[in-house]
Amino acid sequence: MLLENKNAIIYGAGGAVGSAVAHAFATEGAHVFLAGRTSAGLEKVAEKIQASGGTADFATVDVLNEAAVEAHADAVIANAGSLDISFNAISLPQTGIQGTPIIDLPTDNFDLPMTTYPKANFLTTRAAARRMTTQKSGVILTITASPSRTAVPLMGGMAPAWAAIESLSRGLAAELGPHGVRVVCLNAAGMPETPQLTEVYGLHADAYGISGQAFHTRMADRTLRKQLPTVAEIANVAVFIASDRAGAMTGTIANLTGGMIVD
Repeated sequence: MLLENKNAIIYGAGGAVGSAVAHAFATEGAHVFLAGRTSAGLEKVAEKIQASGGTADFATVDVLNEAAVEAHADAVIANAGSLDISFNAISLPQTGIQGTPIIDLPTDNFDLPMTTYPKANFLTTRAAARRMTTQKSGVILTITASPSRTAVPLMGGMAPAWAAIESLSRGLAAELGPHGVRVVCLNAAGMPETPQLTEVYGLHADAYGISGQAFHTRMADRTLRKQLPTVAEIANVAVFIASDRAGAMTGTIANLTGGMIVD
C-alpha cells in the first residue's frame, strides 16, 4: 500500500473532497485524522473508513484558531508518533461570494474568502511544517481551482484567495525542501458531483440567464477531454503525490483541470 504506516491530517474532512481523500488515504494504509468544524459529518466519514478496514480518528478543529490547530497537531503526534501528511480541503458556502460582478460586490463579501482560505492554509501548513521539519520528512498538500490561473468573471475574492494559496505553497516548498519536506498544490477544475459545485454552477448560470446544466456543459467543453474531473480522480492523485513514489515533486502546482488549463 502506498501510504502504509503514514499518519495524515485532513482538514475539512467532512466535505466531498476531504472525505474522498481521507477514504483514499486510508485505503492505501494511512492512519487518517479527520478535522473539521462539526463532529457529525466527521463521525460518519470515520465510521465508513473503519467499516472498510481503515484506521480513522476525528476531532472538531477551527482552522482559523491558531491555538486549536497547534493543539490538534500535538495530539496527533502524541497519538501516532509522527505527522507525515497534511491536506487542507476546507471550503465556504459560495452564495454571496461568486456570481456577482466585482463592481457590485460588497467589500465584506470580497473579503471573506481572502481572509479565510489563505489564513486557514497558513495555520495548517505552518503547524505541519513545524513538526515535519523536526522529523525531517513529510508532505503538505493544498488545493485550489482553475480560476486561480485563468481569467474568469464573477469569482469575487475566490480566484485571488486561491492564487495566494498557490504562492504560499511554492514559498513553503522552498523553505522546507532542505528539511526533507515536500509541498504540492492540487489545482482542479470543478468536480460536478460535489454539492458546492452544484451551488457554484447555479450561481454562475443565474448570472448568465441559462440553466445549471447548460453552464456545466459550457465548462466541460473548455476541457480538452470534454469532461470535468471527478472527486475520485483528485483523490487518487492526492494519494500518489503524498506517497514516496512522488518523491521528486515539490514546489509545483499539479494540474488536475482535464486540460482546461494547458501547461
